[in-house]
Amino acid sequence: MFDKILIANRGEIACRVIKTARKMGIKTVAIYSDADRHALHVQMADEAIHIGPPPANQSYIVIDKVMAAIQQSGAQAVHPGYGFLSENKLFAEALAAAGVAFIGPPANAIEAMGDKITSKKLAQEAGVSTVPGYMGLIEDAEEAVKISGQVGYPVMIKASAGGGGKGMRIAWNDDEAREGFQSSKNEAANSFGDDRIFIEKFVTQPRHIEIQVLADSHGNCVYLGERECSIQRRNQKVIEEAPSPFLDEATRRAMGEQACALAQAVGYASAGTVEFIVDGDRNFYFLEMNTRLQDEHPVTELITGIDLVEQMIRVAAGEKLSITQDDVKLNGWAMESRLYAEDPYRNFLPSIGRLTRYRPPAESAHEAAVVRNDTGVYEGGEISMYYDPMIAKLCTWAPTRMQAIEEMRVALDAFEVEGIGHNLPFLSAVMDHPRFCSGNITTAFIAEEYPEGFEGVSLPEPELRKVAAAAAAMFRVAEIRRARISGTMDNHERTVGSDWVVVAQGISFGLRIDADRQGSTVTFAEGDSCRVTSDWTPGQSLARLEIDGTPLVLKVGKAPNGFRIRTRGADMKVGVFTPRQAELAALMPEKLPPDTSKLLLCPMPGLIVKVNVEEGDEVQEGQALCTVEAMKMENILRAERKGIVTRINAAPGDSLAVDEVIMEFE
Repeated sequence: MFDKILIANRGEIACRVIKTARKMGIKTVAIYSDADRHALHVQMADEAIHIGPPPANQSYIVIDKVMAAIQQSGAQAVHPGYGFLSENKLFAEALAAAGVAFIGPPANAIEAMGDKITSKKLAQEAGVSTVPGYMGLIEDAEEAVKISGQVGYPVMIKASAGGGGKGMRIAWNDDEAREGFQSSKNEAANSFGDDRIFIEKFVTQPRHIEIQVLADSHGNCVYLGERECSIQRRNQKVIEEAPSPFLDEATRRAMGEQACALAQAVGYASAGTVEFIVDGDRNFYFLEMNTRLQDEHPVTELITGIDLVEQMIRVAAGEKLSITQDDVKLNGWAMESRLYAEDPYRNFLPSIGRLTRYRPPAESAHEAAVVRNDTGVYEGGEISMYYDPMIAKLCTWAPTRMQAIEEMRVALDAFEVEGIGHNLPFLSAVMDHPRFCSGNITTAFIAEEYPEGFEGVSLPEPELRKVAAAAAAMFRVAEIRRARISGTMDNHERTVGSDWVVVAQGISFGLRIDADRQGSTVTFAEGDSCRVTSDWTPGQSLARLEIDGTPLVLKVGKAPNGFRIRTRGADMKVGVFTPRQAELAALMPEKLPPDTSKLLLCPMPGLIVKVNVEEGDEVQEGQALCTVEAMKMENILRAERKGIVTRINAAPGDSLAVDEVIMEFE
């Protein structure tokens, strides 16, 4: 077994590998760019080596720099994580030439299956059902338009070396094919150093289901069940689960056996994932094979009890698999929610900045439930514009799917993140969505259920009443603390009133609080009541309560006459008033936001890549105005209505902050 391994990656996956290596008694070496000098993976590793400037194409994916770090550290093996060099044949070959073990598949398997064009051709030759498309190289946008027309719209434009949603676009017409080809090509070049593009038919109403395989160099291969990855946005997975709520045992076995046969056909050895698209009749089609560890591997670990990183290390050391297919048992259900640094209220645009507060829910594991959080950040750390915006992968396990969902709901509510935009509200909204809870999902779920983007959550009245009761009970505690009441003062007994009016989401709840040492009984004006218990004290940002014995977790912030409360995806101001204060508050005029309808504002911190118009141009609704790059993704900003460009304040190459004015209109 190895004594020391180098992790050729960063962020949460580097931290994840370090944890398993530490458990196995193996020392670790981290590499880092200027932007990651104080990163968590650098702090966790036994040693760390600097490899260059922040852009990945000047540091993490420069093979010579990584090889120099390996030589300097004396590492015997390298784990590539995912992304960066994980599926780069040249890197695997360089390691082999240097006598360093690659904790991944052989170079020939990477070449055969890691390249999406080659893998689809091999799958076709092996008789595997594949999605129709054009696997040849595409030279320019006009050829992309021609091929798209031949394949038939809609089409998926994909980077051959792509992954993680980078370099992928769906095109429904010639204009989108032309734009999508160029953006995919640019993203692929920036993220992977490989700008080859291919096109395939986009299957409508699909499910994205993948099979985890594990193979050794002695000819053994097993499949570890499937993962449902259909909740996607911009072709990037957001929520995954294992097993799939859609597959039956016969389909699972057929997909698993086909995945293993494909892996063995190319001499695969390590952990890998064979991805399929599955239609409503459970027909499945090979999409691609990822010759690396997947982001969503924790859910497979949770339902099988198998540490995939450990297995990868053992296979790389030449060991035989210690498990057979008969040993693989799927136990319970697991969910994974990807926490991203992005603003769901601004169409999920990337957000960067400092994590002024980062308090994940406590990790725990017992027979009834598991909470796991894979992360690469810490409170006070900075989210950089140079890398993927993932902050953490929050996972839960329970014996049944609905129990796993409920565990996730509570864990999401208990996750505290401040200082940047994040998608916690959206993740919570999905967990409560009836369609998701039913398991009736496809890769079009987000587009279909949130066609106008995510605009927040409005709690149904029964849930809102619980929040109102909790807020009133907490406000009473805060008032007692504020007034420093302790029974009597200067022989004059002072008390806090019992009658209150709580206003939330535009609804007023008149109620009365009767408190005792164990909690409070809250009685609404209509006569119904509930019991509120909690150990919350003023100043705490997280309140854990029980309403009639049912857990309720609230993120609590200060606000005049009440609180800012976030729970179950809802983010709202909750006012708590005396009856007289409520009467007066209802008369206050509402403050209107400023008019920005004649301005194009930069929606996220980023780099201006292209400006499509000039001052004086007349633009039409939907016309491309400019392209902003942030976190390795290109975002095309379009005109919301017809107008004339009167002023352009930014040029290609400019770095802008959020809400900076790019151009003005009349």
